[in-house]
Amino acid sequence: SPMYFLLSHLSLVDFCYSTIIVPKMLANILNKDKAISFLGCAAQFYLFCTCVVTEVFLLAVMAYDRFVAICNPLLYMVTMSRNLCVELVSCCYLGGTVCSLIHLCLALEIPSYRSNVINHFFCDLPPLLSLACYDVTVNELFLYIVASLNEIITIVIILTSYLFILITILRMRSAEGRRKAFSTCASHLTAIVVFH
Repeated sequence: SPMYFLLSHLSLVDFCYSTIIVPKMLANILNKDKAISFLGCAAQFYLFCTCVVTEVFLLAVMAYDRFVAICNPLLYMVTMSRNLCVELVSCCYLGGTVCSLIHLCLALEIPSYRSNVINHFFCDLPPLLSLACYDVTVNELFLYIVASLNEIITIVIILTSYLFILITILRMRSAEGRRKAFSTCASHLTAIVVFH
């Protein structure tokens, strides 16, 4: 079903978080040399950022999926067709990739860094920008604008979906129907609260 298709991709993205950060973190714990190459740092940052943005988009798509399942249950399988699910998930990955690539390209344009030591357990953009010997105002501004837009757009989609879900649930006459609808949304709402 569409819900399990979306959950499988959410699980994949969560698994990727671990595989991006944990191996180097374990190596840092076990070794005295805690250095990471610039190329390794760039790759880690790009992949981590891609996962973060993709997950935010996937959570919004899953809210839409819950909206269709509860508010239009008879049309659910038609509306959330396999093709639409593939397109939505592809857009999530594409959005994550594009956002990350833009941030990475801007970070690679910085001519020099004060130090090659990052006081952070993985390569993320804010710690990397703090080492720059160059004015990174444009990078920081772009980071905050893109992050804010991603957050605002996805939160609006999530809140709108759940507003319609709540209205539909309140109109239900059976307590069993309400309970099933709430239980359908509970795990997704928990994931949203934990992530945001």
